[in-house]
Amino acid sequence: LGGEVRYVGSLGNDTLGDRIAAFLRQTGVGTASTTRVPVPTTLAVTTFEGAEPTFQFYGEPPSYSLVRPEDVDEATVAGADVLYAGSIALMREPFQAAARKAWSVPGPLRVFDPNVRPKLLPDAAAVGALRDLVEEFFATADLVKLSSADAGVLWDGATPAAAADRILGLGARAVVVTCGSQGAYVAAADGSAMLNAPAVTAIDATGAGDSVMAALVRRLLAGGVPDGVAGWQQYVTFALAVAGLVCERHGGAVAMPTQDELTARWGALI
Repeated sequence: LGGEVRYVGSLGNDTLGDRIAAFLRQTGVGTASTTRVPVPTTLAVTTFEGAEPTFQFYGEPPSYSLVRPEDVDEATVAGADVLYAGSIALMREPFQAAARKAWSVPGPLRVFDPNVRPKLLPDAAAVGALRDLVEEFFATADLVKLSSADAGVLWDGATPAAAADRILGLGARAVVVTCGSQGAYVAAADGSAMLNAPAVTAIDATGAGDSVMAALVRRLLAGGVPDGVAGWQQYVTFALAVAGLVCERHGGAVAMPTQDELTARWGALI
């Protein structure tokens, strides 16, 4: 979608890690801040109900969680326009400490996605610990993106509106709650709106939420933080168009569309 992207994280030092690193390079993602670690690459096995994926993870310690605070270059973070953090890596150390270090660096806009995976939360105590952790990041985020399923897990069945109200109350500037084929709920200090998703023939929703976040980041890079919910609606409309194309393709990262593909499909919509 454009923009200069750098990956600060860890990859297993094996054949699968090599494959991921090669994919990052091919797609133009900077890997100078990527750490290779001597553990097997974590596997995620995906099963489906229709187009909706469920994930089972294999590999201990997780190869994605081993970036350390000392691997985070504060000058690199400070020079960024947007910093993204979140997902399941945040649940483990030393990644959690590394993310806290990066998050504390002044300068970039901060965007966050909890990306809750229920199979990694064995009991109510684990849910509570994750809720406390992500709310810490929500409090200073410029944008929080989560799914309606995430909201339901974190706050005992909370609706998108209730979840957004809570997150805004913690201090976030804007919240987007994706709701699958129903679209997305967007909220800011001056109001909220529910936006419909474009009609697509969904075959695989893997990566759809990630593509929404990527598209929102792209809009933040191009236009900065909107003045209010009306501006956020324009950003979210674009993001839902991106996610629609992802859902029509198999796979996660390999399903992400280019700007030319978006324009060819949606034209004036984006």
